[in-house]
Amino acid sequence: MSNMLGATATAASVRSGTASARQQVEHSLARIAATEPKVNAFTALLAERALKRADAIDAHPKRDQMSLAGVPFAVKNLFDIAGLPTLAGSKIERDAAPARRDALLVRRLEARGAVLVGALNMDEYAYGFSTENTHYGATRNPHDTARIAGGSSGGSAAAVAAGQVPLTLGSDTNGSIRVPASLCGVFGLKPTFGRLPRVGSYPFVASLDVLGPFARSVQDLALAYDAMQGPLQGPASDDPACAQRELQATLPLIEHGAGGLRIAVLGGWFREMALAEATAAVDAVAQALGTTRLIELPEVERARAAAFLITNAEGAALHLDDLRRRAADFEPLSRDRFLAGALLPAAWVQQAQRMRHWFARRVARVFENVDVLIAPATPCVAPPIGTEWLHIGDKRLPARASMGLLTQPISCIGLPVATVPLWGMNDALPHLPIGVQLIAAPWREDHCLRVAAALEAQGLCSAPVAQGF
Repeated sequence: MSNMLGATATAASVRSGTASARQQVEHSLARIAATEPKVNAFTALLAERALKRADAIDAHPKRDQMSLAGVPFAVKNLFDIAGLPTLAGSKIERDAAPARRDALLVRRLEARGAVLVGALNMDEYAYGFSTENTHYGATRNPHDTARIAGGSSGGSAAAVAAGQVPLTLGSDTNGSIRVPASLCGVFGLKPTFGRLPRVGSYPFVASLDVLGPFARSVQDLALAYDAMQGPLQGPASDDPACAQRELQATLPLIEHGAGGLRIAVLGGWFREMALAEATAAVDAVAQALGTTRLIELPEVERARAAAFLITNAEGAALHLDDLRRRAADFEPLSRDRFLAGALLPAAWVQQAQRMRHWFARRVARVFENVDVLIAPATPCVAPPIGTEWLHIGDKRLPARASMGLLTQPISCIGLPVATVPLWGMNDALPHLPIGVQLIAAPWREDHCLRVAAALEAQGLCSAPVAQGF
């Protein structure tokens, strides 16, 4: 039996005393044990720690005030977990010293009563969109285990979709929350760049990296997001990218619906580089929201190219010593890209940064007249594991890199995005989901979540637990 309760319902049951935190954690651990042989979402399980933590919550005199009381959660294995080496999906980091304390966002969630149960599989050093990891095995899509879960936060999305935990954390540099959320049929939130502190997480591209949650409902996303924002002062200042903005309590706002928000569909690149199921999902969302407005952003393909170059150069620079000394220990799917990044001319990277800033200014003008933009999250539903090529129109494109065709231009300029899952958009594969991006101006996560909640309330978007395990 799967854990059908989401984070909100789980916490409510523990706060009220109708269930214990230990029961919720035991249920999660049992579900993981039953499904892991088919899914391969976890790289480490923390059963002893989790049960001890659950018992402490059950005995806590203020348990009834904890917003996440007894909620099991897991994190992508680039988050520090005390006592474990922070793998970031790699073989090389197995030799690193264990983390001395948990990542800041882990601590913030546990301060609200959540219970960490394990670490999750990912693409090595977050450089990928499929979680076909040579070192730890491919994470499989719970809705069709012959297919990819997406990446690089594939374990995070798959664990939620499989009902192993109601809440997970991942990271997004070029689409690593949005792509797996789309392919696994769960809700995902990529906050504004600089909104949540990255203290205690392994970097990929410091100028692009963002951390955020996955869940099976919009309310659960908002609950986790609110808990992770934390105080304005404190350890978050250790992350130079973390902006000291006014904090949002988004949970009360999602009930306001999408009324009053100005919404438009992104055309051009975002329709040309999508298969029929992706455009059908966007059209269904637009119809549900009552919008026919179409907008094209300028030079989207160049913005994506800029993100590629910046990613390639920064990622390679971070791993240069290991590329020189231990190239054979890298994931074959990423090693050549890192090596290529180490050889990029500085002038190319400089031009990419100029393009990035130009694109950000142009998109900022769009948000003077629009609150939320709609676009596909992936060009297609999840392809089979091992797929090498993707055909879009008359183009033959490398499949793994192309899963980020529609997400990279958005993360290049740090915008917040909620990804919502739709079903039945591909007539031949009706059991597979596909996601839609709800994109807002910087610092307006509340707009993304309000529209997502409205679509969920209409029954258009949902994240059921995968069956058949």
